[in-house]
Amino acid sequence: MSRSPVKAVIPAAGLGTRFLPATKALPKEMMPVVDKPAIQYVVEEAVDAGIDDILVIIGRNKNAISNHFDSVPELEVKLMEKGDERRLERVMASSDLADIHFVRQGEPKGLGHAVLRARAHVGDSSFAVLLGDDLIDERDVLLTTMIEAHERTGAAVIALMEVDPDSIHLYGAAVAEPTDEDQIVRVTGLVEKPAREEAPSNLAVIGRYVLPASVFDILERTEPGKGGEIQLTDALQELAADAAGPGVLGVVFGGRRYDTGDRVDYIKAIVQLATDRDDLGSELRPWLKEFAAGL
Repeated sequence: MSRSPVKAVIPAAGLGTRFLPATKALPKEMMPVVDKPAIQYVVEEAVDAGIDDILVIIGRNKNAISNHFDSVPELEVKLMEKGDERRLERVMASSDLADIHFVRQGEPKGLGHAVLRARAHVGDSSFAVLLGDDLIDERDVLLTTMIEAHERTGAAVIALMEVDPDSIHLYGAAVAEPTDEDQIVRVTGLVEKPAREEAPSNLAVIGRYVLPASVFDILERTEPGKGGEIQLTDALQELAADAAGPGVLGVVFGGRRYDTGDRVDYIKAIVQLATDRDDLGSELRPWLKEFAAGL
C-alpha cells in the first residue's frame, strides 16, 4: 500500500514554438481555451482529484502564469463596484484553487529534468505529473483512477489512450500486458515516437503520471537521451524492468481528451468545449451547422 499523492507537478517551461508568434510574449499555457487559460483546466483537474498542493515548473518570461493564480485586488474591487458578481466569482476562483508554488527550470533539458526540479518540493511522497498540452474533460475520470491504482500497488502509473496507428509516431507507445482489472495494463516497455511498423501497440502515452518518489534517484543518474534531453520515459523504463519493484501500470483512458499542443487540435478543443457549454452551445451549435453546410 503506497501513500496517496498529496502534490502535483505541472511542467510549464516549454517555449511553445508551434504557436509563434502568439507565444512570443504569452506563455503557451496561458493560451485561452474558450475563456480560461489551458493551465487552469489542468490545475482544476488536480484539485478535483483531491490534490491541493501544486508546483508549476516555469522558465523565463512565464510570469503571466503566476500572475493568473494570484489575486488582483484592483480588478476585484472594480467588478464589485459594478455589481458583476458572476465575473467576480470566476476571477476569485482562479486565485483560491490550490496552494500553488513555482520553481524555475533554468535551461530546458527535457521532461525528466523538469520533473527532477520538483524533488525539493515533493520530498519522499508520491506525486502526480500533469502536462498542460493534454486537457481531460472534467466529466470523465482519469487522475483519480490512476491515484487509486498507485495506492493499491505502489506502482508508477501512466495514462494510455488508443490512437489511430497512423498517429502513433507522435507519441510514446506502450508495450503492455493485460491484468485482471478492466482498463488497467502492466507496462513492460515504452518506445518513444515509433514508426507505425515498429510500434508495439497503438496505446499512446498521454500527459498524466502518478509516480513514486524513487523516480528522482533514477532521474539523477539518467543520461540525456533522445534530443539531448533527460527523458522521463527512460526512468519509467527502469522502473518497469525492476523485477523486485512494483513496476509500471497503465490506465487505458477512453474518455474525452483535448490536445492543445497542436494548432488544429487546439481549435477543435475550443469548439468542442464551447458547444457543450450551457451559456454558449445553444447559439454556437446552429451557427456551426450552417457554417459547415456552406463549406
